[in-house]
Amino acid sequence: MLSLPRTLEWRDGKLAFIDQTKLPEQLVYVETEDWERVAKAIKSMEIRGAPAIGVAAAYALALFAYHSTVDSLERFLEELDRVAGALKRTRPTAVNLFWAVDRVVAAAKSATSVDDARRRVIEEAKRIHFEDEQANRRIGEIGEHLIGDGDTVITVCNAGSLATSYWGTATAPMYVARERGKKFRVIALETRPFLQGARLTAWELSQAGIEVVVATDNSIGILAEKERIDLALVGADRITRLGYVANKLGTYPLALVARVHNIPFYVAAPTSTIDMRSAGPGDFEIEKRDPSEVLYIKGYRIAPEGVTAIYYAFDITPPQLVTGIITEKGIIYPPYEKNIPRTLGLSNF
Repeated sequence: MLSLPRTLEWRDGKLAFIDQTKLPEQLVYVETEDWERVAKAIKSMEIRGAPAIGVAAAYALALFAYHSTVDSLERFLEELDRVAGALKRTRPTAVNLFWAVDRVVAAAKSATSVDDARRRVIEEAKRIHFEDEQANRRIGEIGEHLIGDGDTVITVCNAGSLATSYWGTATAPMYVARERGKKFRVIALETRPFLQGARLTAWELSQAGIEVVVATDNSIGILAEKERIDLALVGADRITRLGYVANKLGTYPLALVARVHNIPFYVAAPTSTIDMRSAGPGDFEIEKRDPSEVLYIKGYRIAPEGVTAIYYAFDITPPQLVTGIITEKGIIYPPYEKNIPRTLGLSNF
């Protein structure tokens, strides 16, 4: 079995998490009792990755519950709703955050006393954490056969263990393939401006003994022409019921190039990332982040003074470019409008 650093860990009223802004230079854990510190970490991308921020948000509610001193169930639920609202405002695109927060709040609202509510909140957060890890492992076992011995896999951003409870989503098939003795190479696109591919994916995979090389985002076309790429494997922050995939900026261009060059393009995500309330790109918000994240690298300005930048943190890949979606319940193939609801066991869509 591979041994990977754990992104998040509940420690009896405290949450420990890796500060991902410090990687790869330093592996730094932050430990806090303060739910607002967790919210700040999600906003600042110290904690990032759709499943990870969902688990982190659930634990932020657990921290509130653990340390709350209110003695009225009604007041507790009011305060919990306030905290939930603050957490939902941290990152607007990744649906896992909203799903996890709503699930924890619903668990609290079935309580019969304030102590019961506290217990239910903490237990539900732990359950979400456990289920995410199990789902990711299952994604790895289901998707592993897509990677052949000697293959080259290309990925964007970091859909790795750092972005989840454990195993990752896009990396889960890689880790299981590695466990089973396969040797393969991964091309990690650097993923400007936050460099999740160059900093995080390359670090993770190299720690696991997987051959990894970093390439610039704008080299996708020449890579497809000059390198033998067998598989494109990415994560997701939201998948609509029609199969539109919101993921880190650069995913859509990779999907376009993959289609032209007949490279299978798979998305790996737990079913918690599927948003059945959204059909297409107009149904949810794409996060726009501070232009300074584009204009500066480690405090050094790379554009002229007086020039600003535009930074959409995500793009949207249309379903016709997606070969399949790997979930813990199996691989979903087109037509997605029929097979996504079927996989989720829903008959009213």
